[in-house]
Amino acid sequence: MTERHEKRKLRVCLVGPAYPFRGGISHYNTRLAREFEKRHDVSIINYKRLYPSFLFPGRTQLDESGSALSITSERLIDSINPFTWIRAGLHIAAMKPDAVVFQWWHPYFAPALFTIAAIVRAARRSRIVFICHNVVPHERSPIDRLLSRVAFSVPHGFVVQSGEDRDNLIRMRRGTPVTVHPLPLFDFFRTGAIDREEARGRIGAGDGPVLLFFGFIRPYKGLGYLLEAMPIIRKEIDAELFVVGEFYEDDAPYRALADAAGGHVRFVDRYVGNEEVEAFFIASDLVVLPYVSATQSGIVQISFSFDRPVVVTAVGGLPEVVADGKTGFVVSPEDPGAIAGAVVRFFREGWGERMAPHVAGERKRFSWESAAGAVEELLESL
Repeated sequence: MTERHEKRKLRVCLVGPAYPFRGGISHYNTRLAREFEKRHDVSIINYKRLYPSFLFPGRTQLDESGSALSITSERLIDSINPFTWIRAGLHIAAMKPDAVVFQWWHPYFAPALFTIAAIVRAARRSRIVFICHNVVPHERSPIDRLLSRVAFSVPHGFVVQSGEDRDNLIRMRRGTPVTVHPLPLFDFFRTGAIDREEARGRIGAGDGPVLLFFGFIRPYKGLGYLLEAMPIIRKEIDAELFVVGEFYEDDAPYRALADAAGGHVRFVDRYVGNEEVEAFFIASDLVVLPYVSATQSGIVQISFSFDRPVVVTAVGGLPEVVADGKTGFVVSPEDPGAIAGAVVRFFREGWGERMAPHVAGERKRFSWESAAGAVEELLESL
């Protein structure tokens, strides 16, 4: 039995989105809760409303998957109703938790999370931790740093997922305990029910190399640079690119770049249900993430869960999780030539077979057991 399993059982309250909300933060919160449930008493305080509809750029905030990742939670928090923040804080305090773990990803939620955390801290001796998915947002406004500083004044400690986020956090709150642990694998999409041939049939891919860009589309994702790289790639490799994700901005410029690439780009402009994810990753040979900025990426961790190498740009925490020449290639950002060169090299030199064992070998480093252990060790140290 390891030292971590010998530690005392805790009452842990997780505050963050869960089913019926969709997306990576909801999946993370749920998966972490399931890991904690192996050793602790766990409850989840969920949102009644995340974003008002006029602020959300997508079609729906709800998970309409046929196989949603669900868990029991109490839906108490409305992001625009301060009375619900107070009620949630008092409710959590009445639960007498040993620890309250908040999911943080955008300053929009700072007033709500500050209020809830401050009430709990004033009423109980609970240890309060923020798990920061982005210390500062990708697309920033002048008020973001002020809101973040206010919210960050309450927690006893923080968990971040990259060195860049650690540095950003320390600049805002010096002296507070900060644990760095990489984003774990999003491995719940993998069922092993289909092989490569069936997967390609499902998504309509041909017999040649398949590239995959996955995730919603916003400027910081850098999709335009990958589309500009496609004509260069096509001169050397008969590859097709699948762009799978909902547009959160005007799609016309991207479609124009795709047309210029000769029609070898296929768009799946929607949020893909959980049961569909596997086919796209099993069918692909290489996942390409040409981000302009990033702290970390859940898409990398989905890729690794399917043993798929990646091409990423040298921004944020991506070089911390992608070992250049082992689990993928790390290239210069905003450089279509560099992206194209890495893709062509991958196929010309047979890097797929060489990288696959290294990708599979990263599972322990990116396990949920390890992530939960990092939070437990931080709580123990506070």
